Amino acid sequence: MRDILFVTTFLTAFLAGEVLGQDAREIVRRADEKRRGNTARTTMTITIIRPTWSREMEVKTWSKDTDYSLILITSPARDKGTVFLKRKKEIWNWVPSIERNIKLPPSMMMQSWMGSDFTNDDLIKESSIIDDYTHRFVGDSVILGRETHKIELIPKPEAPVVWGKVYSWISKEDYLELRTELYDEDGYLVNEVVFGDIRSLGGRMLPTKMEYIPADQQGNKTLVEYHEVEYDIPIMASFFSMQNMKRVK
Repeated sequence: MRDILFVTTFLTAFLAGEVLGQDAREIVRRADEKRRGNTARTTMTITIIRPTWSREMEVKTWSKDTDYSLILITSPARDKGTVFLKRKKEIWNWVPSIERNIKLPPSMMMQSWMGSDFTNDDLIKESSIIDDYTHRFVGDSVILGRETHKIELIPKPEAPVVWGKVYSWISKEDYLELRTELYDEDGYLVNEVVFGDIRSLGGRMLPTKMEYIPADQQGNKTLVEYHEVEYDIPIMASFFSMQNMKRVK
């Protein structure tokens, strides 16, 4: 009877994804590292789409591990030279029109980034999807012809995150993040993220387009299109400095 009880308990936990919790975390980690790399330099177009208008921004980014990132807007003219810097737990914004560095407080993480459907936290990634969440398998799907794991991410107590729950669909064979759903603390869907146009970029097969779609604003979305990516290039931590925000090109 004790053995039967053990097996029943084990199977229940297995089907709930609890036994494979560490494996789910590893899959999320591998997908994140594949997309991010140890270091990376990218160029992209970000298009803000609304029912009656749209606006494009050309952007360059540099990153090193999860501690450092720098985002430079190169067009349109009115935003050219605007820079966002993440240096460990600090996030700064250089505003060329007033020639000032502004430190972003945690209270601004849920605010819109440059009028897009991204929040500051989405783009700067202050929180860590690896360390700030627990992970478990909750299903399987087929997306873009690829078999995927559906993984639930629940924030750890006291973790500095803005989402109450996240679902991520990651391909089983090549660890590509293909879909994400972001929920608030009350369990309501806030944003969907849909990835597509998988091709070789920076020597890796990656989704090169991403649509960020707010759930409650029909006709609104933000489209990100990656044009160039260079991975694992030499970038020193000193590159990510407040002084360099003013001169990076």
